[in-house]
Order: sequence, then C-alpha cells, then structure tokens
Amino acid sequence: MGLKEQPNCLNQRKIAVFIVSAFIPIALFRLCFYNPFSAIDDATLQDSAAHVVITSHSSAQEDETQDSYDRIKEESLCDYTKGKWVRDEMGPLYNGSSCGTIKDGQNCYRHGRPDSGYLYWKWKPNQCDVPRFDANRFLDLMRNKHLAFIGDSMARNQLESLICLLSTVSSPDLVYRNGEDNKFRKWRFESHNVTVSVYWSPFLVAGLEKSGTLDHNVLHVDRVDDRWGNDLERFDTVVVSVGHWFLHPAVYHESGSVLGCHSCEARNCTEIGFFDIFRKAIRTTLKAVARNRREVILTTFSPSHFEGRPWDSLGACNMTEPYEEGKVLEGLDLEMRRIEMEEVAAAREAKGAEVRLEALDVTGISVLRPDGHPGPYMYEFPFKNGVPERVHNDCLHWCLPGPVDTWNEIMIEMLRRWRV
Repeated sequence: MGLKEQPNCLNQRKIAVFIVSAFIPIALFRLCFYNPFSAIDDATLQDSAAHVVITSHSSAQEDETQDSYDRIKEESLCDYTKGKWVRDEMGPLYNGSSCGTIKDGQNCYRHGRPDSGYLYWKWKPNQCDVPRFDANRFLDLMRNKHLAFIGDSMARNQLESLICLLSTVSSPDLVYRNGEDNKFRKWRFESHNVTVSVYWSPFLVAGLEKSGTLDHNVLHVDRVDDRWGNDLERFDTVVVSVGHWFLHPAVYHESGSVLGCHSCEARNCTEIGFFDIFRKAIRTTLKAVARNRREVILTTFSPSHFEGRPWDSLGACNMTEPYEEGKVLEGLDLEMRRIEMEEVAAAREAKGAEVRLEALDVTGISVLRPDGHPGPYMYEFPFKNGVPERVHNDCLHWCLPGPVDTWNEIMIEMLRRWRV
C-alpha cells in the first residue's frame, strides 16, 4: 500500500510547490505597488475630499470611505509659512501669451524682461508639500458656487492669477464688466457653473478715493463698501485682500463723526496714524462677511521690495533670485500681518462653528521673492531706447506668471478641507 501511494504524494508536493511559486510574484507585486503600510498620499486625500458621492455599495466600502473622510477632517493644514523657495524645472502652467486676462503692467514676459529664472521656483514648506495647482480639482470644489475677490490691486493680482490657472482647462466667459483695469469683472466657467468675480474696494469699508479734486482718502470705518456689500448674499466664498492704500493721507469717520486722520498736517484734524484704522476696517469687514456658513479667506499683507529706493530709481527691485531663509518680517510688513492674523483669530472665536474663516498667510512667503515683481517691465521694453537716468518701477505687484500663483495653490488646500 505504501509503495503505491508514494507517487501520489510526490505529485501533491509538486502541485503545492507550483502553487506557492505562482503566488510569490503576485505577492511581491502587491507589496511593491499596494503597500498597506504606506502613508496616504495627498492626491488620494484630494480625491476623497472633492468627490463625495452617495452610491450603493457594501458595508466594507462604507467603512473605508468613512475612514478616509475622518482622516481628512482630522488632518490639519501643515504650517506652510515655514519653508524655502526651491528650484522647479517644470515651470508655470501658463505664460504671458496663453492667458489673455493678465493686466498689462504684470505681463513681464511680454514686456521684455530678459531673465526667466523667476518663473522656475516653487514654495517648499518644511513639514509638507504644496501640490501643483490642479485646475480641474479647483473647479470641482467650486462647482455651482460664486467666488468673489474683494479688495485692492493685490486682490486683483491674485484673481488674475487664478483666472489664468483655471483657463488652462476651461475657457471662462466674461459676463460682466464695469470700468477699466479689471476693477469690476465677473467670469463664468460654464463647464462647472462656477462664477468668479472681482470687486475693487481698496479699504473694504465705505470711502472716497483721492482724485484730482481730492488730495486725500476718506474712510468710514464702521460700514462696508456698498459696491460689494450689496452683492454679499450672492457669494459662497470670499477672498479679501487690502493694505497699501491705508498708507496714503486720509481722514477717518466713525458713527458720523471725524475720528482723526493720517498725514494731515495741513488740516484741523488729530493725527492718529493708520494701524488702528486698518484694524477697524478688517474687523468691520469680517463681521459682515463671516456668517451664514459663507467661506471667507483673508489674504495677508503683500510686501513690496523697493528696499528703501525711490520708485523711479534705476535698479529698484532688480534681483533675479529669491532671498535665503534668513530674511525675516519687520516693520510695516510685520505689523500689518499681525493685525490681520489677530482679527481673523478674534472673528473665529466670536463666531464659533458658524464661520468658515482662514487667513491665507502669504506675507512671510512673499517677502522672500524680490525677484517676482515687474520692476521697470511694468512698461513694454523700457530700455529699447537706451538706459534712462530715471525709470518707473513696480516693486509691489507680482509678475504673471509668478509667486502669486503659489497663493492659489495654498488656497485650494483650504477649500479642499472645507468641502469634507
């Protein structure tokens, strides 16, 4: 009996060896490409955050989906303010020719800026990565919503960057226009029923801008500017950004009375500076916009890089690379950012769960990019007739494409977390 069963045992062993040999490559393949112990990458989290779809599926799938949502809710936005600019050979998603909404004065490439190195940097936080801007993801997150940028020319700078980034995948229709320089515009992306608008409001609060007949600004710090306030209920998401217009001479009003003024030596008015007024304007604005589950993003003060030189001096903001990490905030940049961060924190505490409010803290990131401004290339080919003794420089706004695109890369991460 034993001699007859031996071949059968050998055959069974051969079959077992064959099965084990067949499964080893499969197991190795799954270990390499489907490692269950690897961290969930950011793309996976983005997919989970942006596409909340209710379908018929098993309880195991439900548990897996819920776990993914829970991880996103618990995940905090890393401290993206600490990091450095690193070389990025991929370059920008658009250029001065492919995007038609760039304000003429920020189209550095078209205006003949000879260096292109400023286009090949990306922001690298110490503890995480900022994903490259995904226009499809942004449009998915904002589907059927209205995003409004409210503020001065820095709000417009960020808005124009966003329009250019989104235009790489979907062509916007300009559906409203009032005035020049993109001060009041509205675009619609029909593919996702997304509306993006911009409202010129350099103080956010009500006021009059200095003009030919008025040599100072007039602000009413206790009420918002009706030019955007009257449309507030139409907005789902608001981005506010101001600062530099508060440096100009102005008279301030509150509760129907003159509160004081700034740089008003020739007037019968008490000099009170502008920092407290800036705080009041931010506070009034956040009180108005941060309600009814509206999403509010305050983009912090954007630093200039005149570096103490006159605005028409040759060589102002002529650097071609970022500063190293050692550059710190100080003076005006530090104080304006501090006021904004404090007011955002106070508004969030006062509103509690009712408000979705974040500061898009770009001041420290941007102070490291003196190379990102138009400089003399705010005008087309400024040296075509030789090098003049004086030349106008824009060391405040940002070239497009340029560092301001990073602001929108960070903003999409904020929106992603709110959508869960």
